[in-house]
Amino acid sequence: MYKIIAIDMDGTLLNDHHEVTEEVRNALHKAKEQGVKIVLCSGRPIGGMRRYLKDLKLDEEEDYVIAYNGALVQNTHTNEIVSELSLGYEDLKLVHELSVELSTSMHFFDADNLYTPNPNISKYTVYESYINQIPLHYRQVKEIPANILLPKIMFIDEPDRLSKVIAQIPASLKEQYMMVQSTPFFLEILHPEVSKGNAVKQLAEKLGIRQQEVMCIGDNGNDLSMIEYAGCGVAMGNAIPEVKKSANFQTLSNNENGVAHAIQELVLT
Repeated sequence: MYKIIAIDMDGTLLNDHHEVTEEVRNALHKAKEQGVKIVLCSGRPIGGMRRYLKDLKLDEEEDYVIAYNGALVQNTHTNEIVSELSLGYEDLKLVHELSVELSTSMHFFDADNLYTPNPNISKYTVYESYINQIPLHYRQVKEIPANILLPKIMFIDEPDRLSKVIAQIPASLKEQYMMVQSTPFFLEILHPEVSKGNAVKQLAEKLGIRQQEVMCIGDNGNDLSMIEYAGCGVAMGNAIPEVKKSANFQTLSNNENGVAHAIQELVLT
């Protein structure tokens, strides 16, 4: 019996219209009624997840969420923080210098806002602000408070261009930070100990839940660590090949109610 189902949002829980379908909603509610913890586990900022948590009634007592690709694990009812791993101002300066050197755009988050130091604001930064419904600010790095805590920094570019940028990042920096490509146009840069897999593991251990009682469902590179950790890793039909290869089960795509199909086949039967 699975006691936790950790579910990625974009490309997994949500269809391409950023909607939770009625079929998926019903499957989540049925699993929760059977005592299974449903944990949304996303690269999104916490502010971009709250409306979904409320809508799906995942903000009740002993409900949890994983945001910023694992940088934040939080009780959604009490707002108690289970774990939090952030970057600081010196990290921001270093990553910004690299973005200038590599001629790529960037943006970064604090707890409630999205910032970019780029005067020509990328359409992908605007998209990030829009889908998460969080304020976007133009700020030069020198204007940022030195005591800022940053859950994540991101490089953003056209997919072909971003692939070339990633190839040029020095190996030393790839070792200094956790870097994961969450979409073809987003590279996420995080505290070195951050990953969805580590976050799910920490939460499971806090709740006394064994690894084999954990199911994780995802589609992209930032989901790979939790797919590998899970007692049952589930790849969406639209998942990248690496995720499908590591998964124990492949479900339908996010536009075919894949999350509902996996829960029906593996949990509710």
